[in-house]
Amino acid sequence: MTPFLSVAAALSVLNVALLLVVGAVWVRNYRTFRTPLTLGLLGFAAVLAVENVVALYFFFSMGMLYTGSAAAQQAVLAMRALQFVAIVFLTVVSMR
Repeated sequence: MTPFLSVAAALSVLNVALLLVVGAVWVRNYRTFRTPLTLGLLGFAAVLAVENVVALYFFFSMGMLYTGSAAAQQAVLAMRALQFVAIVFLTVVSMR
């Protein structure tokens, strides 16, 4: 695995960890308030966590999908990094 894909995989792991934290907050809030918005946020976290787990599967089992192009590897890393920043903002706001 190239350094770009290694960092992208590490970011996917961090994304899943943060989504589990924020998902736990939203489960607790949904049990308390029963609002559709909280349920929607919980669904969003679940879908995004599944997407990151699938990405991890592809990073480790089918890395050849990205090996042909350094530009593709950099794009994957950039998208994972942007997703990580967005999830960090969401986690910080949700924890307050």
